[in-house]
Amino acid sequence: MNQRFSTDILIIGGGAAGLSAALHLAPHARVTVLCKGEIGSASSHWAQGGIAAVTSEEDSLEAHVQDTLRAGAGLCDERAVGFTVENAPAAIRSLVEWGVTFDTENNHWHLTREGGHSFRRILHVADATGKAITETLMQRVLDHENIQFFNDRIAIDVINRSRLGRYSSRCAGAYVLNRSTGHVEVFQARFVILATGGASKVYLYTSNPDSSTGDGIAMAWRAGCRVANMEFNQFHPTCLYHPHAKSFLISEAVRGEGGVLKLKNGRRFMDRYHELGELAPRDIVARAIDHEMKRTGADCVYLDISHRPPEFIRAHFPTISARCMEFGIDITRDPIPVVPAAHYTCGGVVVDECGGTDVPGLYAIGEVSCTGLHGANRLASNSLLECLVYARSCADHIRGLLHLPEELVRIPHWDESKVVDSDEDVVIAHNWDELRRFMWDYVGIVRTSKRLERAQRRLDLLKQEINEYYRHYRVSNDLLELRNLITVAELIVRCATARRESRGLHYTLDYPELLQEAEDTILFPGSMEHLTVLRPDGSG
Repeated sequence: MNQRFSTDILIIGGGAAGLSAALHLAPHARVTVLCKGEIGSASSHWAQGGIAAVTSEEDSLEAHVQDTLRAGAGLCDERAVGFTVENAPAAIRSLVEWGVTFDTENNHWHLTREGGHSFRRILHVADATGKAITETLMQRVLDHENIQFFNDRIAIDVINRSRLGRYSSRCAGAYVLNRSTGHVEVFQARFVILATGGASKVYLYTSNPDSSTGDGIAMAWRAGCRVANMEFNQFHPTCLYHPHAKSFLISEAVRGEGGVLKLKNGRRFMDRYHELGELAPRDIVARAIDHEMKRTGADCVYLDISHRPPEFIRAHFPTISARCMEFGIDITRDPIPVVPAAHYTCGGVVVDECGGTDVPGLYAIGEVSCTGLHGANRLASNSLLECLVYARSCADHIRGLLHLPEELVRIPHWDESKVVDSDEDVVIAHNWDELRRFMWDYVGIVRTSKRLERAQRRLDLLKQEINEYYRHYRVSNDLLELRNLITVAELIVRCATARRESRGLHYTLDYPELLQEAEDTILFPGSMEHLTVLRPDGSG
């Protein structure tokens, strides 16, 4: 018998979006938060740069809007951009009220500048802003009597009433795997918020933690939600290049404070690619590095900030300095070896200004969503801002619905007696590795139609194998993540194939020009074959 839990609002994800939504909702309802790993395992925790918001007299809301639109390559939803920028100051005030202490200088917030921004407007906590925010929010969540927190849980699927024999489609909770016990639990809820982050783990090289496997995007797609703009995967230009430095990001703030990119011979190259040099938008910097590496046959390029005073470097980048020193790199004297890595998923589940999806009762906020803010390329440090702004608007919307009568729904148990444990974990591991390698090779920074076709053929084979597994074996964390990665990989390939131009983060050699009309790439449920949808009896 499954263990069952009941709550008003179920939040799946323990990053900045999920935690802040929980804090906004907790005074008004019972809230349950599920975290996939341990505390601090979400992508938000590893965000180094900061939060973009207009807080100085020199800056303006209009300038922030225009910088965002410019970075988005004509594909941003102007309404979403204005909404986010206008609500940024309120989001910062909420963080301060919760206890986040941003760096100051001369009794004012110290603001840094990052690529694509026309002013210094990035609030930060040294070079570990995400860590400071998530730790502060997490402590608030753990201390709140109206919030239940469960870690080591991975959601299998959201529960959709239409699949329980009901005429109306509405989200009613989620089936969840307890990774510690291996058993499936049932979480029933009036509202479900997906705050699971992005899907960058679909690529071989990524700055993201292991949890970024596109779970929320895949679950929403299976539940009947539209997904959009998955071809726009942001590759961060500067991830530390070292065999033992797994997924360690070198913040864009290093370039914002004067860091320059060089080849092995010490020559700078970014001035040949963009008038802003190292402060050009990330997609341009990433492609420039990729091109220089291929042109010269180099394994990496170098980011050098050693010309700044050592005390300045250590004060502004203590985390980066300490981590590099572990590998024998003294950034006050040595250039940092860097390579591009998959970093941010600009597309996702289609939502409105409240984070509402196509399925009533189901919401998506943060990187899992596609709000229209980022368009074809995310402006640096707009991501944490989006998490906070939409968490609040989502909470406000749900709060306005709590007075409605609750309809009782009978949710079937998940029968675990009819399935067995897999004895072929090596096959799952091989498929995981194969997927990430061909996505890097064929659907990476530079694409072609033929490469996309090759990726799709391999995805078709992987889907066949995974469907066989679901017919015979008990669900496991690795199997669930692989199923989700295959789903989001196909969503990326389908979107990339449909876009016959090069725009923002999507660059294809077959269609290098920009089309006059900028249109979103929207995939509708039923437009491609699903992987096996799990049933409450535990089978596919």
